[in-house]
Amino acid sequence: MKVFRIMQAATGVILWIGAALDSLTALDAMAHAAGYRDRAGIPPHLRAGGLHVEEVEA
Repeated sequence: MKVFRIMQAATGVILWIGAALDSLTALDAMAHAAGYRDRAGIPPHLRAGGLHVEEVEA
């Protein structure tokens, strides 16, 4: 597994850091940790300005 950081691109706020197989799985894991079923459930106000997913060194 790799470690990913997900940030709200417009504000630079870090929303989640954790292990996942790839960037899409990381988005699903972040959404699940926030109480949503998957990345499709992430509210529009968090998506506003874009979500930036990057792999980080562990």
